[in-house]
Amino acid sequence: MNSTIKLAVGSILIGLIVLALKLVAWRLTDSVALLSDALESTVNVATAIAVLIAIRVAARPADAGHPYGHHKAEFFSAVLEGVMIILAALLIMREAFRGFMSPPALDAPLTGLAINALAGAINGVWCWVLISRGRALSSPALLADGRHLLTDVVSSAGVLVGVGLAGLTGWAILDPLLAAIIGLHILWSGWKVIASSLSGLMDEAVPDDILSQIRQIISDRASGAIEAHDLRTRHAGKVTFIDFHLVVDGGISVDAAHEICDRIETSLLELLPEAEITIHVEPDHKAKHTGVMVI
Repeated sequence: MNSTIKLAVGSILIGLIVLALKLVAWRLTDSVALLSDALESTVNVATAIAVLIAIRVAARPADAGHPYGHHKAEFFSAVLEGVMIILAALLIMREAFRGFMSPPALDAPLTGLAINALAGAINGVWCWVLISRGRALSSPALLADGRHLLTDVVSSAGVLVGVGLAGLTGWAILDPLLAAIIGLHILWSGWKVIASSLSGLMDEAVPDDILSQIRQIISDRASGAIEAHDLRTRHAGKVTFIDFHLVVDGGISVDAAHEICDRIETSLLELLPEAEITIHVEPDHKAKHTGVMVI
């Protein structure tokens, strides 16, 4: 079992523990805000399961039906997660509206808040693990899951403050008001997760700083060639696809042209170990005198 799958399984287990704690906190207090927090945790569990499935699919090797691999499965998972975050926000806002209509009296707020604080602390630690490891492993699904948990940590902190104030002041209206604010915050977070995932589905190019490094490597390592043009990049999960046309003297041998390509590929893989590189070798009359000029 690789690291990405282990983290995805860990997210399911952590999500179930946190959900159980938040449900206990809600039952102890009858707080609408704590119920809202628990509703978001049900989404955490569902999306963690979706992340695990997506990561397992993305890890499959290329086949006849998917010759470029299954890497984009993680982006679909992230979009699904964004949709489910938005669904959770709408459910929370519905509960907030009911609370406005009939503000509940809070029972045993200190005990409930202590349990909810424990759940928030667990989520905070796991959120940091997912975001840091998701970046290291270039996993869009893990990153989306970590960012989703970050919204849960923020909303849990807000719940602790708001419900605590409602209990101290006796202003029951603070409870549903806080739930509504949390719902709006989560709604915005869900949209951001969807927007960031769509870039991968739309074959967005690599960031400008990485593109500059790719161009520099081609320029430095293509000694013996004339130019490189029509450079294109896209990313899908941890894989970066790079393709370009390399113009060489029409009189050189196939072996010599291949040696230049091998040299470029080796250096590009040092920068991006998971890269898939395609180089189209062309004779000198195909030169466009644009793109990357060879040093």
